[in-house]
Amino acid sequence: MAANRLRAGDVLQGRPWQPLAIGGICLAGIAISIYLLIVHYEPGALICSNTGVVNCSKVLTSSSSVMFDIPVPIFGLLFFVGMGLICLPVAWRFDAAWLAWGRIAGAIAGIGMVIYLVAQEALVLHTICLWCTVVHVLTFAMFLIIITGWDDTGYAQSRYED
Repeated sequence: MAANRLRAGDVLQGRPWQPLAIGGICLAGIAISIYLLIVHYEPGALICSNTGVVNCSKVLTSSSSVMFDIPVPIFGLLFFVGMGLICLPVAWRFDAAWLAWGRIAGAIAGIGMVIYLVAQEALVLHTICLWCTVVHVLTFAMFLIIITGWDDTGYAQSRYED
């Protein structure tokens, strides 16, 4: 079995755009999470519709916007920072099983959280937040890239070499 054969000068095989795309997704997710955290503490900073089906204020001030006494944007911030780190190009081509499976687990956890939050918006609050929806779409895009990019990771490629 390959033992972390990552060497200086190794090039990313397959589709090298994947970790770069995830990096962009994570930067956007971090920026929106920080903005939503600011809005959590300073509601007047909100730039969004506050009437009808799209009512960011209602979503961001609801009891669903806090979990375990922690504002949900903090979870988003931690998620995007963590996923950004384990999806860096050097991490993407690293052949450690724990890293590859951790990336999959993180993507699945992210989608699980998105499903929960969308259910809260649709079934409990009967309204949506556009900022939250953008974060949900970013998380889904990251999930798709990670799942479809499995064969291009260092772990998968090291398994093919053995």
